[in-house]
Amino acid sequence: MEILRKPVLTEKATSLTEKLNRYTFQCDHRANKLQIKSAIETMYGVNVESVNTMVVVGKMKTRSTKAGSVSGRVAKLKKAIITLKEGEIIDFYSNI
Repeated sequence: MEILRKPVLTEKATSLTEKLNRYTFQCDHRANKLQIKSAIETMYGVNVESVNTMVVVGKMKTRSTKAGSVSGRVAKLKKAIITLKEGEIIDFYSNI
């Protein structure tokens, strides 16, 4: 199971990073906080102070086809907001 999927790089997540030293990641929905914390610490070599998680429910989508209206749901996902210890940072753009 791959715990970390990708970092979330939205305006809201970026403002959290700049103001409060918090980073947001999209995670596997089966992962718990301890697994997420150890994955961040091993991958980026930083000390994690706290982990907050949330499950985002997928939106309903509808589209019109020849056979009529088809509705479905986008897959749910889990987001983790990581707070790092003072003075530590994660640079996402260093390996580009």
